[in-house]
Amino acid sequence: MTCPLCRQRKAKRFCPAEGQTICAVCCGTYREVTIDCPFDCPHLVAARRYEREHRQPLPPERLPYPEMRVSLDRIERQQDLVVLLGRTLLDAAREPRSTDADALQAIAALAETYRTLQAGIYYEAAPAGALARDLYSRLAGSLAEYKKAQAEHAGFAAVKDGEILEVLVFLLRLGAQETDTVRPRSHAFLDFLRSELPAPRPATESPRILTA
Repeated sequence: MTCPLCRQRKAKRFCPAEGQTICAVCCGTYREVTIDCPFDCPHLVAARRYEREHRQPLPPERLPYPEMRVSLDRIERQQDLVVLLGRTLLDAAREPRSTDADALQAIAALAETYRTLQAGIYYEAAPAGALARDLYSRLAGSLAEYKKAQAEHAGFAAVKDGEILEVLVFLLRLGAQETDTVRPRSHAFLDFLRSELPAPRPATESPRILTA
């Protein structure tokens, strides 16, 4: 059978997104470029595994907010917040299907909002794109509920805006490392969160996201 995409090579791989068998070259060329691959596609999973094994860490100057020091000890103390924001992204990104670019735009906009709060100014920098703006609103809503719940518990140390900013920058850097910037429909970062933050997770089991 000839590949229905290139009409040149032999079709050998079943593509769940296309619902038909295509060739390996088209699979590698068009995945997350013109094809919306499901996260559990075995060929996508294998490609992600290979890329992660051969990926070089981003240099410090290419990380978001390179001037900011992010303490993993402080991030670990805010694991509940990391998990909350990660699950909020995953829940909101299901329908309509959002990409890593949408998620990272939303996190970056929220980080900028909290950065201005650090300077005593409130400036809401909501992203322009509809999907990214929806993710931004969901994340902001989850943070507002989280802060409200903390405020209702007397004697409980409320999370500070600077700590929230640090968590957002941590997620931004994680996303910059995990996403595939050459594939416009990449959801590698979101799939990474999905694999690291399964729901529901037993309360006695700590998330593995900090060890990635």
